[in-house]
Amino acid sequence: MDDRLIVALDVPNAVAGLELAERLGDAVGFYKIGLGMLTGGGLALAQELKADHGKRIFLDMKLFDIGATVEAAVRGLARFDLDFLTVHGDPHVVRAAKEGAAGSALKILGVTILTSLERADLDAGMIQPGELHEITVERAARAFEAGADGIICSPREAAAIRALPNAGLIVTPGVRPAGAALGDQKRVETPASAIGAGADHIVVGRPIWQAADPRAAAQAILAELRG
Repeated sequence: MDDRLIVALDVPNAVAGLELAERLGDAVGFYKIGLGMLTGGGLALAQELKADHGKRIFLDMKLFDIGATVEAAVRGLARFDLDFLTVHGDPHVVRAAKEGAAGSALKILGVTILTSLERADLDAGMIQPGELHEITVERAARAFEAGADGIICSPREAAAIRALPNAGLIVTPGVRPAGAALGDQKRVETPASAIGAGADHIVVGRPIWQAADPRAAAQAILAELRG
């Protein structure tokens, strides 16, 4: 299995998630479970996919709070033998998350700027002026300096972040096969472009789980990655 592809299980609940994973079979070895499934059995699904099916798990919680709360939350989540966990890339959050993950194999990924946002969205949220690209790269640099194992960014910033002297893992959502609908994503690239720019993993959801044949859709993306 090529773990560069992470399939986002953005489906309503754990039952639907397990059904999708069974349809994908051995074509996919890495899954993302996010907030949308948290109340639908997401943690139970994570455990089942990990323990019974040998899959890797990326828990996309995007935690943000005071340091003590983040540390406690991550310490609890680290008991589930997960692979990746997202927190906001603010240095105090990253440092607290790393403390919480101490002693486990859980890798902490800092979120830079969501791939569904553009400059107008940052203005509405009172984020400092400047080019979105430059802000994203700076947030990545600060997250790595705070100890993040990796960061989340759009494929368009991957090359600049890969060039940082202390760069770690780069995971890119906002990836769409050529011709696929963009949905709510605004800063997107194709799978091969994202990996070529320096991403270690790409995250793909709707183009796979909304396909008539999800396994074939995943295999097509993997074939593109392999050239």
